[in-house]
This record gives sequence, C-alpha cells and structure tokens, in this order.
Amino acid sequence: MQTYSAKPSEIEKKWVVVDAKDVVLGRLASVIAMRLRGKHKPTYTPHMDDGDNIIVINAKDVRLTGNKRDGDNFYWHTGYPGGIKSRTKGQILDGDHPERVVEKAVERMVPRGALGHQVMKNLYVYPGAEHPHEAQKPETLDVAGMNPKNKRG
Repeated sequence: MQTYSAKPSEIEKKWVVVDAKDVVLGRLASVIAMRLRGKHKPTYTPHMDDGDNIIVINAKDVRLTGNKRDGDNFYWHTGYPGGIKSRTKGQILDGDHPERVVEKAVERMVPRGALGHQVMKNLYVYPGAEHPHEAQKPETLDVAGMNPKNKRG
C-alpha cells in the first residue's frame, strides 16, 4: 500500500461562501483555515494547495467573546525610536477595514512560508453582505449551525 499524493491536475477547488454574522472569531477562523488547507478532503496532501476558495461575508459583524474586543491589541513598529503603535480589535472592527481582523486570525492558523502565502490568496473577505464572486456559483457553508457554541449573540 502506498501513500496517496495529489498531483496538480487532480486537484478540484470549490468556491464556498461563509457568513460571519454573529459567529465567534476563533471558531470561524479555524474552520476557514482547515478548508483553505484542504484538510476536510480525503485527498489532502500536505505539500500541495488543494483547499477551497473561501468567501467570507459580513466580516464586520463577527463576534468576539469576553474582553477581546477591548483587550486584544495588534502591535506594529514604525521603524523610528519610540514608534510602537497598537490598535485593539474593536477599533479595527469599527474602522475602515474590519475584514482585516478575520484575515489576520486565519493567517495565523495557516503555515508560514510559501505554501501559507499561496493558501491565503484563496481567501476573500468582505465587510458587508455583497461580494463579486456570483459567477463562480459558490456553495454556502453554515459555520454557525455546525456547533451551538459557534454562534453567540
């Protein structure tokens, strides 16, 4: 018996829409990361990008439990002395680009390196309910219905 290894010509990618409204961020990100990698498929191959294309809508309405909205900070440095800056998840969700919270949560759950960068190109996150991928006829994935703990609100 030999281990199966998928070839690029054998990989089939689906398009999936996920509604993030009132879904807990970490639970949503772990389901999306698994789907992006392709770990839900029996043909999963660790060194290949055989995951699905994921479209996340309503990212601005994602739910954060506990004090994460005000307590968790994203830090960056400007490169100048004393140039450390931070923003809370709540400030980002209320700002101009609320989809970045979901993108960063998923990015930290996929592997670092070339494969991780390739996998992240298959993620499309939109703050509202509209998305420009109707031509791909995406399927709907109900993350909120998978487990009662996934939806809070």
